[in-house]
Amino acid sequence: MCAAGAAALALTLAPSPAQAAEPATVSAAGVFAQADVIAKKADKAEKAEKARKAPSYPDNLDGWIREALDIMKAKGIPGTYEGLHRNIMRESGGDPDAANGWDINAQNGTPSKGLLQVIQPTFDAYHVAGTPKDLTDPVANITAAANYAADKYGSIDNVDSAY
Repeated sequence: MCAAGAAALALTLAPSPAQAAEPATVSAAGVFAQADVIAKKADKAEKAEKARKAPSYPDNLDGWIREALDIMKAKGIPGTYEGLHRNIMRESGGDPDAANGWDINAQNGTPSKGLLQVIQPTFDAYHVAGTPKDLTDPVANITAAANYAADKYGSIDNVDSAY
């Protein structure tokens, strides 16, 4: 009885010749194409999720400082909101288009510009990757100046004591 039961089970599980199909053949190119489509969909979904989670900053002094601080944190550049704000107000009054046309740098043809009054060679040397390569872009100006201050003074927060 046991043998008959096993045979019946085997017959139930084994396909009949009519049910049996030829094995599907899949080319390597087909597999890679499918994998590429899946990877592209996953990449698109990941980018959409990052964009959804990315913070939004207002286009004003508060927003520029907050965005710069997030970039600085990610890059290991020290500084605080208070330190940045204090130095910005002293240097430019919060005007991202401020330019110094009278100091020694300006007399030598390299005026200080932007929120933290940076000269072009200093901006170029301390530019922070991921920000625009534009001296008067508010976030690029703040992060480059903070990067410079970190190198020279330990932090933008210490700049007051340097004067």
